[in-house]
Amino acid sequence: QVVNYAPFTLLPSAVPSALFEQAYAVQQDFNLLVDAISQNKEFLEHTLASTIKVDDFTARLFRIHLQVLEEGLAQSVFLGINRSDYMFDCGVDGTPALKQIEINTIAASFGGLTSRTAAVHGQVLKVLGKSKEASHLLPNNPSKGLALGIAKAWELYGSQSAVVMFLVEEVQRNIFDQRCVENELWNRNIRVIRKRFRDVFDKGSLDDAKRLYMDGQEVAVVYYREGYVPKNYDQQNWEARLLLERSRAVKCPDIATQLAGTKKVQQELSRPGTLERLLPGRAEAVARIRATFAGLYSLDVGEEGDKIAAMAIADPDRFVLKPQREGGGNNLYGEELRQVLEKIKDSPERTSYILMDKIKPQPAMNYLLRAYSPLQVSECISELGIFGVYVRQGKEMVMNKAAGHLLRTKAIEHADGGVAAGVAVLDTPYLV
Repeated sequence: QVVNYAPFTLLPSAVPSALFEQAYAVQQDFNLLVDAISQNKEFLEHTLASTIKVDDFTARLFRIHLQVLEEGLAQSVFLGINRSDYMFDCGVDGTPALKQIEINTIAASFGGLTSRTAAVHGQVLKVLGKSKEASHLLPNNPSKGLALGIAKAWELYGSQSAVVMFLVEEVQRNIFDQRCVENELWNRNIRVIRKRFRDVFDKGSLDDAKRLYMDGQEVAVVYYREGYVPKNYDQQNWEARLLLERSRAVKCPDIATQLAGTKKVQQELSRPGTLERLLPGRAEAVARIRATFAGLYSLDVGEEGDKIAAMAIADPDRFVLKPQREGGGNNLYGEELRQVLEKIKDSPERTSYILMDKIKPQPAMNYLLRAYSPLQVSECISELGIFGVYVRQGKEMVMNKAAGHLLRTKAIEHADGGVAAGVAVLDTPYLV
């Protein structure tokens, strides 16, 4: 009933071109890494062992993962759409460095809206008499790249009459972002349906070959834009998720890939030797990935975890405390971080969090345009996301690419939160 524009910056923001190129160059490596983790049951089991004891949501996802493996995977084509997010950390000497904040392996959003943002900023610059600067803005169309991945998975599934199902939330605030990707698929004559978990529970079924049907239509690809936080699930929704996971349909992501995106996995990857074990014989890829890591620390029960907790309580402004959640707005900083850690430092509950060095980017001035919000110049920091798309059939990687970028900017008083959380706004990189 009410349409609102997505918030954006008035002007594009400066991004160091060397770091921008570095973020693009490492994306295929991250795609390979996420895919390798998703196929490594032992690694996921070992890494998430402490988390699933205290975090019911991760535990339930993991139980479905094990159940599907025990039955035998019906799915043979795998599609990953992820987004690796970075900030530019100004070290002691002031030289900016690319540092990964997280990798989103489920419902990585804004590929659609950011495909439109460069044109908006180009127009603004022209109005300001800066046509030369406008011509420097890079074209960027992640919605096309994401759709190419979905289309490839649909094609490999091998049924011309099958549909792609977008699994969406009950209340959909971010529908236009999804429509951009959806329209790219319609343009390729691929039928798209939009359903919620409750529709799957009511009308979804599997045949003897574990083909998934919705309202009598065979589903080739399930593209999740929902299902990444506990509040997305009640008992029926968990049953619907299990039905989807057991099916032959290509899930984007399958449940193992969703688990690969947990913060606990991110922290484990920073341990010496872990990347080498997951990507054997790929020393250059390992080096590129490791160069983007910020300091990550485990709060597992034991002497090491005790020391880390004490260190963070003593100097909370150095760190960020992150729970196992996607979707932004969940991280703890400063005094709040200290209070929470004080409360849980002697309890196994602390293992459901990881601790990370706080990135210190260089702020810049910009105007944030948001509905019903006063227009004022703000000190801002930006976060760069690179979209990655890969398709694997059996053991063969059929597609592996970077599919575009997303720049989000927020005023420095907001420690945490993305566009969907109402804090960050859409932006365009102006390479310097």
